[in-house]
Amino acid sequence: MTNRFVVVDLETTGNSPKKGDKIIQFAAVVVENGEIKETFSSLVSSHKPIPLFIEELTGLNNDMLKDAPTFSEIAPKILQLLDGAFFVAHNVLFDLSFLQEELIDSGYEGFFGPVIDTVELSRIVFPTADSFKLTDLSIQEGLAHDRPHQADSDAYVTAELFLILINLLKGLPEVTLRQLLKLSGGLKSDIALLLDEYVLGKSSARDVMPEGLEIFQGLVLRKKEELEEIDHPSEGIYPSTTEEKEAMFQKAFKDYEKRDGQVQMLDHVYSAFQEERHALIEAGTGVGKSLAYLLPAAIFANNTNHKIVVSTYTTQLQEQLLSKDIPLLKKMVDFPLEVVLIKGRHHYISLEKFHQSLYEEEDNYDTSLTKMQILVWLTQTVTGDYEELNLSSGGLLYWNRIKNDSSSFVNDRSWLSHDFYFLIRQRVNDAQIIITNHSLLMVDLNAENSILPPFEYVIIDEAHHFEKAVGKSFNQSIDYLSLRMLLSQFGSTDQRQTFFEFEQILKKLTIEDDEQLLHSFQMNQMIAELQFELDDLFRAIALFVKKNAKKGNQRLIKRVTHDESAKEWNSAVASAERCQFLLKDLHESLCKWVDFVKSQQFTLDEHQKITMNEVISFLDEIEQIRTQMKNLIIQPLPSHVTWIEMDGRATQNLTTIYSQPVIISEFLKEYFFEKKKSAVLTSATMTVNQSFDYVLDSLGLGKKDCSTLHIPSPFAYKEQVQVLIPEDLPEINKVPISDYVAAITEHIISIAEVTKGRMLILFTSYDMLKKTHDLIKESGLLDDYVLFAQGITSGSRSRLTRNFQRFEKSILLGTSSFWEGIDIPGEALSCLIIVRLPFTPPDDPIAEAKGELMQANGQNPFSKHSLPEAVLRFKQGFGRLIRKNTDRGFVIIFDRRIVTTTYGKAFLKSIPSVPVKTLDINEMLTIIEEWL
Repeated sequence: MTNRFVVVDLETTGNSPKKGDKIIQFAAVVVENGEIKETFSSLVSSHKPIPLFIEELTGLNNDMLKDAPTFSEIAPKILQLLDGAFFVAHNVLFDLSFLQEELIDSGYEGFFGPVIDTVELSRIVFPTADSFKLTDLSIQEGLAHDRPHQADSDAYVTAELFLILINLLKGLPEVTLRQLLKLSGGLKSDIALLLDEYVLGKSSARDVMPEGLEIFQGLVLRKKEELEEIDHPSEGIYPSTTEEKEAMFQKAFKDYEKRDGQVQMLDHVYSAFQEERHALIEAGTGVGKSLAYLLPAAIFANNTNHKIVVSTYTTQLQEQLLSKDIPLLKKMVDFPLEVVLIKGRHHYISLEKFHQSLYEEEDNYDTSLTKMQILVWLTQTVTGDYEELNLSSGGLLYWNRIKNDSSSFVNDRSWLSHDFYFLIRQRVNDAQIIITNHSLLMVDLNAENSILPPFEYVIIDEAHHFEKAVGKSFNQSIDYLSLRMLLSQFGSTDQRQTFFEFEQILKKLTIEDDEQLLHSFQMNQMIAELQFELDDLFRAIALFVKKNAKKGNQRLIKRVTHDESAKEWNSAVASAERCQFLLKDLHESLCKWVDFVKSQQFTLDEHQKITMNEVISFLDEIEQIRTQMKNLIIQPLPSHVTWIEMDGRATQNLTTIYSQPVIISEFLKEYFFEKKKSAVLTSATMTVNQSFDYVLDSLGLGKKDCSTLHIPSPFAYKEQVQVLIPEDLPEINKVPISDYVAAITEHIISIAEVTKGRMLILFTSYDMLKKTHDLIKESGLLDDYVLFAQGITSGSRSRLTRNFQRFEKSILLGTSSFWEGIDIPGEALSCLIIVRLPFTPPDDPIAEAKGELMQANGQNPFSKHSLPEAVLRFKQGFGRLIRKNTDRGFVIIFDRRIVTTTYGKAFLKSIPSVPVKTLDINEMLTIIEEWL
């Protein structure tokens, strides 16, 4: 096979060569025998004006192309470069389609040699990468890429990336390469040719298994870690003096900075465990709370042989604890420490199921690619947790087939020695500290087969989310799309899906033909009737929502009251009852045939086991749907609030019914806090007006049940932050939203020009965010700035934050999740704008139901719930600005209710004491300019 690769990148006037878009820059990098041998690049005169957005993206303009050669003039050189070579590009179909069009227009034949797409190759070789964009991959691999969107720079960095990729691919064990080769036929590029060569190379060289890997049942896996026998010293070693505590921190930190609040928290956590009481601790930003609770937890666990569970709300914090804080903790203590992170069972791969499905014939591109990603990932992962993988939506569908669960037909016990979930359960039993999440903590309370071992001591971090997370863990929901997908995946006998495969098993058993035919006919009829009835049910629900929900939003929300009398709702209830009967009949009929297969002396092959497993999973799901239909529609649970969310543009296709407990404080008190000896709850935001009352009440804790401690942030907020409130903006509730958006957009543009971007703007609704974003773009006044907007700019929250930090003049617009959990230290963020005080909308179903309950009990829902909840959220937003003691900046609050209403004081009293100024925009701009 040729060892010559030509890595190509193009800049063009648009996305479609068929619509007349042209190449304006061509670049190629020749790679031979693992080295870059030659480069070629040229601007290309296209006689087509360059659109403004392409000019902004690439930095190329019409003047620069005046004297450039035409494509016809450089075509011979391009063909000479490509002769006998692989054509390589990042998103190869884009570059190749343009090149083919231009070559044919110039009177040449197109390129018909082999092609390699480095996006596809990256997906396989880097299955855990955050992103497969060239810029992100170059950062990941430490490649210099200083001129993105210029063809010569992009081609060179793609060539460097390609060399890294093929070397990593070549280094994989022969067993893995052979498995990849079998799956590679359905790929979009000719990666199979590379794999074939590498397999031949391994075979002739007698491949040696790389260190740290092993072959088990035909799969190459990382060798599992041997568990250490931990011997616990019996004597207590908790440091008694401040100096001893600081000495422990000095073991882990070269430049240890003394933090009085951290030592204070250390003592409070340890005494809470010793005295068997609960504790609420608000620890401001910069206190170092993770180690302040991990250190006493480790010492207490070691001395008493008790397990400590640490629960968080976000996976980011779980990963931070495991990768950053636990290694530091292990340096601080002088005893061995076993710490384990555990998630729900479905997070982990079932190696047996993956092995069974690996050799099934696949004509689905996403499934083949996902299998290849997983084969490479298995040589790297020590957890088997799918959250490490970057899977497509089609890949996630395949994951559902191979996730770990308690399947009856996958029961080869030889897999247990390497089963990730089984091994993590073993490690949990030997661990002193177990890290998990709020949701699993609650699910585990009700589970018949508990995942967590018995424990009496727990730390709840990100505790301001605990009440909501508990409510969500009792959430039930059904949605139209998932139900239809479930039925279509099961299929009918003529669709060659699971039901067809199940019937093939039955045909191999001794069943009389007439009974078999009757069975098929009945099942087909039941599935068809059920699909018809589900359509009917969701049509009625859509009609109910459209007639009764508030107009004006794309996302319609309608609460269903317990005495709902609308005729459309009654129609939905009647339809749900018919669905329930059909589901019951389908379940009973399928169970009969599954039991029959189990009763036969018949050995199932691998494929048949997968089919039986899918049938059993289907049975579990339809039984669950029956229960949910009863609880959500037919007989709604009295202690729950039920509501429907629907996209007004797609009606029933995007319709979901939810149900959740209204109040969970009594449940928490009875089933959680009263059963634990000590629960320590901590967060940077727990007090409202310096009081813990709201959090205590919402969690079902009385003041006598626990101690409270407020540790302020060590940052010098008075010197680091100024709060500015414009007095020349309208009050948000007194003008139409369009007028308010127009007014704040003018202010944002003026402020951005003074701060040179570096702004995070927090909204409470996506609708207002989008309108503001569109108005800024329309104005053209911030065209020099890079604008990132949640829900508009593609990418996850972490990717948007990362990209925002990369550009000097950038502005980030965020809602919901951006109010917390994002960390932008240093000069990248100098100005935080809070557009609106973060009150939950009054028509939010849970807030509405809570309000009604409070009113019925003679309480004021606003002061008791709405205001304190908004204050805590405001504190979270405020905390985005100052992340280090060297940070400086402004918090600008557009919502004038903070100074014009009596309740506004509660917001300002709940943040650190900082200068607050109310002034007009011109005075504000002067202050910002002088201070920055």
